[in-house]
Amino acid sequence: MFFDRQDENLLTLTRDDATHPLASYSKHAFELDGFEWPSVEHYYQAMKFDDAEYREQIRQASHPAEASKLGKSRKHQKRKNWKKNSVTYMTRGTYIKCRTHPDVAQVLLNSGDLAIKEVSQYDYFWGGGRDMRGDNEFGKLLMGIRAKLLAEKASI
Repeated sequence: MFFDRQDENLLTLTRDDATHPLASYSKHAFELDGFEWPSVEHYYQAMKFDDAEYREQIRQASHPAEASKLGKSRKHQKRKNWKKNSVTYMTRGTYIKCRTHPDVAQVLLNSGDLAIKEVSQYDYFWGGGRDMRGDNEFGKLLMGIRAKLLAEKASI
């Protein structure tokens, strides 16, 4: 099982655990916007930039950690609307990954109604931060995708 339950009402994970199917680093390729992306992290990091050549360099990165490092470059200018749209890009990539890989979607659906927290000592936006009081945007988007997948399943 891929769940690290600290209690019966919580599923915890880290985005950079390439072995966890729900992590953005997991190597579950998908097609989006006319390209095949090796991971959600590759897609997310590339979408930070308007420069098509640099996006392609990120897409071709050999590992999600390398894509993440390239995405943090200060030599390349980020999209003007990046902060406003970053959650949308992460959600979009994660949802398409789940739709492309039914086994990944099933892991998410198997979490039932558990709250999901992204554990990161230093990231108070995507994760819970050191004190688990961060925004937990990654956990929130996973719970939102889970609800959408459940609704889609119910409408069949």
